Amino acid sequence: MDLTATPSAAGPVPAANGAVRRYASGRQYELRRGDALAVVTELAAGLRLYSRGGIALTESYGDGDIPPGATGITLAPWANRVEDGVWYLNGKKLQLDITEVSRNNASHGLLRNSSYELVDEDGFSVTLEAAIFPQHGYPFLLRHRVRYELAEDLGLVVRQSLINDSQDPAPFVLGAHPYLRLGDVPSEELTVSVGARTRLVADDRLIPRSSEPVSGDFDLRGGRLVGTLDLDSAYTDLEFDGGIARHTLRSPDGRTVSLWQDEGCGYVHVFVTTEFPGRSKAVAIEPMTGPANAFNSGEGLRWLAPGEQFSMTWGIASSLGAAAG
Repeated sequence: MDLTATPSAAGPVPAANGAVRRYASGRQYELRRGDALAVVTELAAGLRLYSRGGIALTESYGDGDIPPGATGITLAPWANRVEDGVWYLNGKKLQLDITEVSRNNASHGLLRNSSYELVDEDGFSVTLEAAIFPQHGYPFLLRHRVRYELAEDLGLVVRQSLINDSQDPAPFVLGAHPYLRLGDVPSEELTVSVGARTRLVADDRLIPRSSEPVSGDFDLRGGRLVGTLDLDSAYTDLEFDGGIARHTLRSPDGRTVSLWQDEGCGYVHVFVTTEFPGRSKAVAIEPMTGPANAFNSGEGLRWLAPGEQFSMTWGIASSLGAAAG
């Protein structure tokens, strides 16, 4: 893959209005600064690619594909899952559409298949926004705004904001679903470190039922080889330093890529999969303000008053030595 240019079009795809869309993920917004490149998509305000010096630091996908495994998408007004798509508001049962049929859950919010409109852009940043309209199981009107920026140090900074345009308080969890990598190093050869003291214990539908101190294979604080892990688990009690928690992939040659998140974002979900196209293993490190099923458990759940706004910030940093120039 040529990471020094925006992914090229596989061929024109006619849109409903007669215009031409060349990418299944919609318009592509290219950000460049120094040797850093980020490609952001109209679909789900997603991160399709982040690289340094031609070294891919996130998983990507083809022009004619939608994000496999939800790679890079942003999540609102909930992250992860709602059990059976059911929750209760003032004693009234609400039913969300089931989007994870195999486990009968409502998964990854309401904007996974939505187009985001451009709010602002320059050479180093882009801001996109989409409306969450009142619908099955979620009777609120909100806006999700996402700003991507290549900072002066060439790291990627992402700020997600939710604005309540409703007349009533609205519950929410925000999150994102990036997959990290270190160029062509097989992910199973990387060591993953996650500074978290507590994991959420989930059932076979990935709905948390309890929590416990990290131990054994679930304790990632000292680093674990990705090739030994089969993991789909949420963590909290993160180890913040100066208001930032960091989670890192390290290659055998010492290069690293890290996802960081601010204190407004107190949970992280770690997903190690063998099902990412073209990769024997892939690693998603997902910053979240709350865990799966927060609409029912109340854990990490926030309520946004009418007219108010909430923001969380996360990003990707790397240490690549001379390899990134």
